[in-house]
Amino acid sequence: MVRLPARPSTGAPRLFGHPRAPQGPRQEEPGKDAGRPGGLRSAITGHSVAGQVFFLQVVIVLLLIVSAVVAQVLQVRHDSNQEARNRSLAVAQTFANAPGTAAALRAPDPTAILQPKAEEARKASGVDFVVVMNTDGIRYTHPKPDRIGKKFVGTIAPAVAGGTVVEEIHGTIGELVQVVVPVKDAAGKVVGLVSAGITTAHVGGAADQQLPLLLAAAAAALALATAGTALVSRRLLRQTHGLGPSEMTRMYEHHDAVLHAVREGVLIVGGDGRMLLANDEAHRLLGLPDDAEQRHVLELGLDEETAGLLASGRIATDEVHLVKDRLLAINQRPTDLRGGPPGSVTTLRDSTELRALSGRAEVARERLNMLYDAGVGIGTSLDVSRTAEELAELAVPRFADFATVDLFDAVLNGEEPRPGTALRRAACSGIREDAPLYPVGERIRFVPASPQAQSLTTGQSVVEPVLGEAPGWLAQDMERTEQVVAYGIHSLITVPLRAGSLVLGLANFYRSQKPQPFDSEELALAEELVARAAVSIDNARRYTREHSMAVTLQRSLLPRSLPEQSALAIAYRYLPAQAGVGGDWFDVLPLSGARVALVVGDVVGHGLHAAATMGRLRTAVHNFSSLDLPPDELLGLLDELVGRIDQDETPADGAAAVTGATCLYAVYDPVSRRCTVARAGHPPPALVHPDGRVEFPDVPAGPPLGLGGLPFETADLELAEGSRLVLYTDGLVEDRDRDIDVGLELLGDALRRVPDASPEDTCRTVLDRLAARPSDDIALIVARTRVLGGDRVAEWQVPSDPAAVSEVRASVTRRLADWDLEELSFTTELMLSELVTNAIRYGRGPIGVRLLRDRTLICEVSDHSTTSPHLRYAASTDEGGRGLFLVAQLAERWGTRYTANGKIIWAEQPLP
Repeated sequence: MVRLPARPSTGAPRLFGHPRAPQGPRQEEPGKDAGRPGGLRSAITGHSVAGQVFFLQVVIVLLLIVSAVVAQVLQVRHDSNQEARNRSLAVAQTFANAPGTAAALRAPDPTAILQPKAEEARKASGVDFVVVMNTDGIRYTHPKPDRIGKKFVGTIAPAVAGGTVVEEIHGTIGELVQVVVPVKDAAGKVVGLVSAGITTAHVGGAADQQLPLLLAAAAAALALATAGTALVSRRLLRQTHGLGPSEMTRMYEHHDAVLHAVREGVLIVGGDGRMLLANDEAHRLLGLPDDAEQRHVLELGLDEETAGLLASGRIATDEVHLVKDRLLAINQRPTDLRGGPPGSVTTLRDSTELRALSGRAEVARERLNMLYDAGVGIGTSLDVSRTAEELAELAVPRFADFATVDLFDAVLNGEEPRPGTALRRAACSGIREDAPLYPVGERIRFVPASPQAQSLTTGQSVVEPVLGEAPGWLAQDMERTEQVVAYGIHSLITVPLRAGSLVLGLANFYRSQKPQPFDSEELALAEELVARAAVSIDNARRYTREHSMAVTLQRSLLPRSLPEQSALAIAYRYLPAQAGVGGDWFDVLPLSGARVALVVGDVVGHGLHAAATMGRLRTAVHNFSSLDLPPDELLGLLDELVGRIDQDETPADGAAAVTGATCLYAVYDPVSRRCTVARAGHPPPALVHPDGRVEFPDVPAGPPLGLGGLPFETADLELAEGSRLVLYTDGLVEDRDRDIDVGLELLGDALRRVPDASPEDTCRTVLDRLAARPSDDIALIVARTRVLGGDRVAEWQVPSDPAAVSEVRASVTRRLADWDLEELSFTTELMLSELVTNAIRYGRGPIGVRLLRDRTLICEVSDHSTTSPHLRYAASTDEGGRGLFLVAQLAERWGTRYTANGKIIWAEQPLP
């Protein structure tokens, strides 16, 4: 506090509402009183600041003294231990390395030689003992002879190993440090041990010498601290009690001037409810009379609520009271919380303008929050209808009481809107559900005079403040509009949903509860809200269009029905992903010789590119399968094709690569019951044996298609009749939350639950178990094997002699008669004669003939030549060259397939 210069008293100014106290006789100067013994005694009492400083200083000095003593004792103890270690170690090592120690240990009586030397060393070095022992710890020397020959007490194992042991133990002579060192001979072998030790008490004692000096220094410090505290206390006493009457008067005058100059009302009310002080601002805010001081607050003409608060003296924080035409924020605290006089202090602040500003700020903040929520809450899904619903739900009830969204049908279907067509109600939300507005799904055609039609035509928002007086809106539907007005809806904002130059539809906002109509600020908010929603709706529209195109393309590329064949009983399922269209596909391809090929594949990714790539790969598999290639060769050709697609497309247009494609190709022969499987980066098939046993055959895993550089391998499986072969894509067994190993285990469990189920039941069980909500496409094929029995197969071996052709024809004719197929005898004999003759003439033996009775009659001729016959037109002068032409005319299908030993020429005829 600044000490003010003295000046003579000029009167008795008002002091906090009280008249000035009469002047008494002048007191003695405080400085004189402070110099007396009684003043000093009062300065150092515990109730004064000086006394508290004094006691704090004493406590600090005492703590420092105690800390120094403890630190000194700990240091001395540490030094004693260290000295004991060093001395014991030096004595032990000196004695162990002394000349003659190692030799004495080998003497017949080591004690006689070493005991005098050990005692001499102990007395000369000042240690408590020097003990020599053998490697088993048996003492040869000891200060007490009765302990010679007994086992040493301590750790000796590290010393026997050549190390040194230093340990602190509690012995019979107190706390001591002992050291054990090895005694080595000239070869470095440990022949004995030497231990020396000393009690820590014998190396201490420094603390007792330093403690008196330390206590003397502490006493001096305490005396200095006491003297310093006395000086500080004397100065404090002088500063707090040295002000004269004039200085006090001036200080209070300054306080009084500040109190009445502040722009905040201040009231002091006594414990009896009387007004002790009211500054000028309080008089102005409350309209107090001039004689308000010393009157009871209930007699000042204040409103009952405010007067009750002032009289109660209770705590209040920013309580807002309406006093006349002002909003006052009142804070009140009692004055007797810390032993003061009873009463309360109240401050008043005019918050009328602040409340108005804060109200407008609150409205602006709410609108900003709504726009922020629109940014994160509208467009959470790429669904047009759901996005429209999110706009309507966000607007109610924060902005409007009812909100509707009307869109063109083309927008709902993902197409560009066509102006002039009707709209369909896509979303409707309200504070009540019984509003007489058009329901969701209703097709609406607005009349030209309606606000909605005007908004669609001009592309501008329209506000109808009073719907009951809007003829254009009333003309839309007289009966319905009258119901809307009677319901209480009285104001409308209609805003076009614009995305660039496209108008997607309309958003309508209705008000019923708030009596005021929509204003220009609310129109701006509605336009901003709809503008953000329009972008999300247009994005959803574009996604819907692309999704529809992809779905259409995918459905057109996948097989719509399975071809007829007798080798396998097949059931399949295809499940698209929850979002997007993938590139999974499957196929069943009949081959020659009653064989069937099964294919499953997967193109990584989603969308049009994945669906188009899937179609190209499926077409390629169809073409390659017509060549009757083995599975590994077919995958090799498919791998080259994918590589060429990537090489041709990626540099030109940046299209995504197709190297993520996988494929599994299996060929089943119902005659031999063999299934040949090859895979390119695809999950292995599952095999369910007729007894219900499930296994995943070890099919070599080739690289994904498009990588190139590595050959593919096949696996040959022999399948019993009734076995089920399960082929699938990775979407069935793998997703974001499940590893593929877990998926394979679940698939195996699902297949074990249906040990003898049909393929249809197997598909249903597997999907129920593994594919509740697929995150990726799933293709699944379940094939039950059948066998073409021996009664439907006939085989002959033909010698390489043209004369044997007639015998083969006769045998075939007899077999056709057994099968009741005499109608096919002539054509079969004719084709067989041509094929066998060509094999004898141009091929290599052995030559075989096989007939298969399946859905068609299949005739096969095999030889060990790899030369393939070609169909050609023979000239009129040629003697030959018409055999294959004749076969092609008589057979429904014919062709050549290569085997590991040669080739097979086959021809099929339909059964009569």
